[in-house]
Amino acid sequence: MIRIGSIVWGVRDIPRAVEFWSAVLGYAPLYEPDVDWALLAPAGGGGPQLALKLVGSEANPSPRHHLDLYADDQAAEADRLRGLGATDVEWDYEEGADYLVLADPDGNRFCVVAAGEAAASH
Repeated sequence: MIRIGSIVWGVRDIPRAVEFWSAVLGYAPLYEPDVDWALLAPAGGGGPQLALKLVGSEANPSPRHHLDLYADDQAAEADRLRGLGATDVEWDYEEGADYLVLADPDGNRFCVVAAGEAAASH
């Protein structure tokens, strides 16, 4: 059996990314972050870890990968994330879209998906 252990996210500022993603996900560093690497894990212990790797390049404007974060209250969660430093991404949403595209402080895009039946189809 194989499973996802961690998702590696390229960032330009490790301390800022640790602060942002810890607050977003309720994760905590597994150990003191290095200058070029940090590993965050769910507070309860279950689920994939989020590894943060220092990179020198800007975020790709057309990334091949992104995170889908499911939210019970999408609007409230998006507002909370904006307060933590997330920004809205200009996006051509299809009619009835159940997601919002945001970017973290490093420009990495992620989606806030309305939880429920629609989220199950993602």
